[in-house]
Amino acid sequence: MSTHQPRIIEVAIPLHLDRIFHYLVPRGMEQQDLAGRRAFVPFGRRRLTGYILGDVTETPPHELKEIIEVLDPDPLWTDNELEFFRWVAYYYLHPLGGVLKTALPAGINIQTPKGSDRTDTSISGGKAIKTEIVFHAAAPGEPAPHLGSKAAAVLEVIREGGDVPAAELRRRFGHCSAQLKRLAELGLVTGDTREVYRNPFSGIVVERDVPRILSLHQQAALDAVCTALDRHAFAPFLLHGVTGSGKTEVYLQAIAHALEQDKNALVLVPEIALTPQLVRRFRARFGHGIAVLHSGLSDGERYDEWRRIRRGQARIVIGARSAIFAPLTGIGIIIVDEEHEASFKQADGLRYNARDLALVRGRMERAVVLLGSATPLITSMYAAEHGKMVLLTLPERVEKRPMPAVELAPMKGVATAISPLLPPALEATLAGGGQAIIFLNRRGFATYLVCTECGTPLTCPNCSVSLTYHRQRGQSVCHYCDYAIPAPGTCPTCGCQELKELGAGTERLEHDLRELLPQARILRMDSDTTGGKGSHERLLARMSDGSADILVGTQMIAKGHDFPGVTLVGVVNAEASLGMPDFRAAERTFQLLSQVIGRAGRGDVPGRVFVQALNSDHYAIKYAVRHDSEAFYRQELEFRREAGYPPFSFLACLGFSGTAEKPVEEHADAMVRLLMQLKREKGLRVEILGPAPAPLYRLRGRFRRQILLKAPTRNDLRRLIVAWQHNRKPASAIRENIDIDPVDMM
Repeated sequence: MSTHQPRIIEVAIPLHLDRIFHYLVPRGMEQQDLAGRRAFVPFGRRRLTGYILGDVTETPPHELKEIIEVLDPDPLWTDNELEFFRWVAYYYLHPLGGVLKTALPAGINIQTPKGSDRTDTSISGGKAIKTEIVFHAAAPGEPAPHLGSKAAAVLEVIREGGDVPAAELRRRFGHCSAQLKRLAELGLVTGDTREVYRNPFSGIVVERDVPRILSLHQQAALDAVCTALDRHAFAPFLLHGVTGSGKTEVYLQAIAHALEQDKNALVLVPEIALTPQLVRRFRARFGHGIAVLHSGLSDGERYDEWRRIRRGQARIVIGARSAIFAPLTGIGIIIVDEEHEASFKQADGLRYNARDLALVRGRMERAVVLLGSATPLITSMYAAEHGKMVLLTLPERVEKRPMPAVELAPMKGVATAISPLLPPALEATLAGGGQAIIFLNRRGFATYLVCTECGTPLTCPNCSVSLTYHRQRGQSVCHYCDYAIPAPGTCPTCGCQELKELGAGTERLEHDLRELLPQARILRMDSDTTGGKGSHERLLARMSDGSADILVGTQMIAKGHDFPGVTLVGVVNAEASLGMPDFRAAERTFQLLSQVIGRAGRGDVPGRVFVQALNSDHYAIKYAVRHDSEAFYRQELEFRREAGYPPFSFLACLGFSGTAEKPVEEHADAMVRLLMQLKREKGLRVEILGPAPAPLYRLRGRFRRQILLKAPTRNDLRRLIVAWQHNRKPASAIRENIDIDPVDMM
């Protein structure tokens, strides 16, 4: 009598657990291919979604539970993609289940309390696959019997159109269900239900364009990339091109070369606001076969785009950081536009950096990786300088257009937010038919409100920040937790109802500019005006078609936008980001200023820029004004060398948070003692700094402390973190996170 050998599978659970779980496969399913699919599994007192990794052969040390149900008919990832996901989990010390949850479409996981029923097992997780009914003529050659005029008209449209969706018939004829039913009864038409994709491009009409003639520098860069594509091997490039130098055209022609080789392309952009303009250019060049992935899509649109990519119906994928996990096969080239942007870093959950993962995935796919920026990361320039990637340069603007002339506008002693130099320049620009951009990286009307009696600022009860006054909303708001109170409010200390407005945000700038230039058509682009679906594209379209004169906004207007009509740029409070408690503060200030300065003069008319600053002597501001990235790089690199920061070290930050302050402090202190002990035992060269309050000490009601680890080698840093993970005693009331600074990942 034979003994039944149970089949055991590995299942990753999307919880913060450092292990993979084993389950039994029920009888009757032993012969099914289960790897790459989701399973509904019992887990403690719950039932939830897990991800089947594959079979295991070892005998379990204890009795295992059976999976409840397999949820997918087909795998959700390939073997190559799973290898990539495993690498991500290993490097970022994050559970594989959490990586898979991040990589797959949002909302597909389900869980229920013990004993409850589950009704939805579809991959869409309750977001139904969209379908439509399509009618076609059953016998187009036969004469129709006597019909009413409306039914006859409906039949004629169906015969002429072939397959006609019911929605199109309703649009043309109104309610026509009775006529369609009659035509079906007579055998004249049949209706079939078919699956359709929700189209994020609906309503977007583009005119086809052709490749443009390249400059000598553009052609040299393209030749280098195409030569690498022909070798079908991993090849990393850094494309350092000044603003307006035509980097996007190099991207387009490089992708065209990859497509000719039957390879696909993945394009990452840092902001949703950049996506519509870039998608227009790609659709104009390549037509269809393009998919987009970003958080501005509805859940249904995002799910449909993911399915199109998975099914091989899109050869070019454009998206924000999460698009690095796109289920795209046959990748020939990965492009990271504006590679310097901090928004490629995911700040919670799986704390990955899409810019760095582009290099990792490119290496696994044997693809070309092209990092492009006018202001590359210091670490990228250093890597190129030391031969870890090939540096390509575009030192001139297209058609040899000049860089904009920049004038510093000193603000010492100036009481207003706008320099006296700026209004006359705006008037002259508008009179000449030009457009302007005014940049301030703070939103709201006033940065904060202060009591006129006792001087107490109005602060958030949940976060260590002041509330920002928004006049149009009539509220003072916390930009971190969305706590809001009616404005102007009452002093929490003395009860005084007279609060003074201090500081200025984009709403205040818009208000002041409307008073100074009542005839101007002014738009504001910040988080307050771009919350609705399609809002980014609508605002940018008005600048592109010339129906707006002045665009006021935060950093989202400084990145990659190409408005040929903009001849004047004003920068307000240029040194605002220099005070950030981050060793990259100078680098980010230089990058932001250089990018926003570069929005001017991209058309036929030369550009002018006014930079308002109290501290114009800082090297980040000085070199941005001079368009001197090389000088900034050298000075910043020397600072990093002296202070021991990347690229001369590797960093990790251990974060701890809780709703009670004392337990967080005690836990962080205990973790430092453990780290010091492990460092001594293993002889590791790691500097342990802290614990210290996080820069934003209280956030959404949680107190936060952190420990910074700094090491000359990645190996020592990793060994210490892994040893800490294995030896620590987690506290139930304390959340922990590991933020690994992914520098020099080549």
